[in-house]
Amino acid sequence: MGARVTSLRQVSAGPSLSVDLAAVAANTRRFVSLARGGVMAVVKADGFGHGLGDVARTAVAAGATWIGVTSLAEAVQVRESGVDVPVLSWLNPVDADVRTAVRYGIDLSVPSLPHLAAMEAGVRVHLQLDTGMARDGAAPETWLSLMSAARRAELAGRVSVVGVMGHLPCADTLGANEPGKRALLRGVAMARQAGLRPSVRHLAATSAALTDPGTHLDVVRIGAGLVGIDPSGTTRLRSALRFTAPVVQVRRVAAGTGVGYGHAYVTDRATTLALLPVGYADGLPRNASGNAEVWLAGRRRPVAGVISMDQVVVDVGDDVVEPGDEAVVFGPGDDGEPTAGDWARWAGTIPHEIVTGIGARVRRSVR
Repeated sequence: MGARVTSLRQVSAGPSLSVDLAAVAANTRRFVSLARGGVMAVVKADGFGHGLGDVARTAVAAGATWIGVTSLAEAVQVRESGVDVPVLSWLNPVDADVRTAVRYGIDLSVPSLPHLAAMEAGVRVHLQLDTGMARDGAAPETWLSLMSAARRAELAGRVSVVGVMGHLPCADTLGANEPGKRALLRGVAMARQAGLRPSVRHLAATSAALTDPGTHLDVVRIGAGLVGIDPSGTTRLRSALRFTAPVVQVRRVAAGTGVGYGHAYVTDRATTLALLPVGYADGLPRNASGNAEVWLAGRRRPVAGVISMDQVVVDVGDDVVEPGDEAVVFGPGDDGEPTAGDWARWAGTIPHEIVTGIGARVRRSVR
């Protein structure tokens, strides 16, 4: 039997990503109800791929009292989106534009003596301590000198020290947070001994906020949890993304037909193949090939063969599928469709990478 191809018809739209801001609001309210202090909504990486301004405004409207980002550029974008709560940026080079931070009322982290030396009058800072990550933040052996220098800078009118922050390395593992918590509290005590009076201590992110109230301190930082990802695996949050793609071509093929590059998939029966115009350039991880599924015509369908840069083929068996039909690549999972978590498992990664990796050519919308 030769391949029979259904003629391509015009499709109204290509791949589409829909953001459910009601889910962001519901997740934010949940963390607000759990937190012993305030909630810092972390909207780095374009709001975890959900839209920085939309997520920031939604989180604040739902009760978040702070916004957190990595870069100063992101912080300025938050301000220009109309958010007026305190904003903290914590990953900047030594030569960051401190005057811009002062002009926009943005707090900056200080993870080292060179960063502190680069601060200018009027900036509010959070001393960032390495509490077990060996990553960003001041190494423990430098804390005393950093605290002393920060106090001198404060007395000279160059900075105002409002916070001390750290990060937990193993918060996804229950019972693993005590060393990090002790380290941060030790740092806070050192700051006070140096004459500083930080009012905001923050350590916990999404996992610890959900599982370890003792780490909450004054503020919890919630990023992934805002958009429905729980790294601790203990709580069902509401996913905020729905990623769809239209069928652009359908063909009937015989048993023994090789599909895609390398013929990694060979049909074991006569079947129908549907082509979707989405691939690894749009954020579908290529190493999910051989495991991935999409939702099409009322059930999950296997991706046939290797995920290409711009397209995937889906095996729909004997069911009727037409060009223009919508396939759900991933969504909340309420109807049985794959989730971002499923794609992460198939690719051997985490959901954070899936939702932040959607390509720029995918059309975005909010609802």
